[in-house]
Amino acid sequence: MSPRIPLVDLAAAHAEVAHAVQAGFAEVLATTGFVGGPQVAGFEREYAAFGGVRHCVGVANGTDAVELALRAVGVVAGDEVIVPANTFAATAGAVARIGAKPVFVDCDPATCLIDVPAALAAIGPATKAIVPVHLYGQLAPVEELQAGLAGSAGSAVRIVEDAAQCQGATRLGRTPGSGPGAIAATSFYPGKNLGAYGDGGAVLTDDEDLAAAVRKLGSHGGLVKYAHDIAGVNSRLDALQAVVLRAKLRRLPEWNAARQAAAAYYDKLLAGLDQVTLPTTLPGNEHVWHLYTVQVPERDAVLARLEAEGIGAGIHYPVPLHRTGAFATGASYPHAEHVAAHTLSLPLHPHLMREQQEIVVAALARALSAQPSRP
Repeated sequence: MSPRIPLVDLAAAHAEVAHAVQAGFAEVLATTGFVGGPQVAGFEREYAAFGGVRHCVGVANGTDAVELALRAVGVVAGDEVIVPANTFAATAGAVARIGAKPVFVDCDPATCLIDVPAALAAIGPATKAIVPVHLYGQLAPVEELQAGLAGSAGSAVRIVEDAAQCQGATRLGRTPGSGPGAIAATSFYPGKNLGAYGDGGAVLTDDEDLAAAVRKLGSHGGLVKYAHDIAGVNSRLDALQAVVLRAKLRRLPEWNAARQAAAAYYDKLLAGLDQVTLPTTLPGNEHVWHLYTVQVPERDAVLARLEAEGIGAGIHYPVPLHRTGAFATGASYPHAEHVAAHTLSLPLHPHLMREQQEIVVAALARALSAQPSRP
């Protein structure tokens, strides 16, 4: 049975852009500009302007975006890259595909973002980069990492931002990838705030040399046909996906504002539920609420009760990376482990109605009240 109130509503989003997408698809089909071409160039230009950076390089998906950004700053096989344990597998997977080693650190218990002191303490002789993940729709404190790296043994360590969940978010007025030497990766997976109709991603930077390196790496190692300067890969944004992204980008500020309003209403509705820990926004952040995550006791049982009532809640992420088969380390990161066991994502999207939110919260209250009493 389909959820009565889905976690996301991609059909409603498509209804708003269907005409523009149809017209754009027809243009691509008529001109046969399937790889690259004016649609991709147009999106790169428009998203760079939206994101407040000089360069946007479209790639095939968000995982490639992280990998190519890491390669562009010089990460090679044998290097170490510091990654939060509380993130999607793609963050660490991009490191591993290079042949580098992900070194995990814990998250801040309040915001679930990377623990900055832990990240700085984890720097060793082989550390080449830190990947702060801008989780759930808000930015990690990159400026604190920069301050900790400056003038120390870590001054050569690069910061590569994983901005897959924060299209439109800012921190202290700064956008991901902006500033001297900065670089960020994002994803356009369908469920993102700005989602394609398949996979897609981009690398964002103000640095012309970094942008050129990413573009070369993602185009078989060369910018001129049959001239391969380095060993690259095939990772380019599809023209049809660029059509979708251009149509949705025009609505993204409005959609993000709707997410913010829905998050504020959840805060109000949930204020009286003592068993629910509400999400925390780091001061200085403009949060765009890719996800609205709460923490509850007996999370899996609560989720099952919500699903039984047709509420499409979800879990991000049920297993911290250091406990997965791919990246098991035997170490313990207690905050990430707590988050993994207790976090529940409630339905949130730009077309969510207040009446639906009230139904969600009422169902959550019932699910919590059904918890067995402890002796």
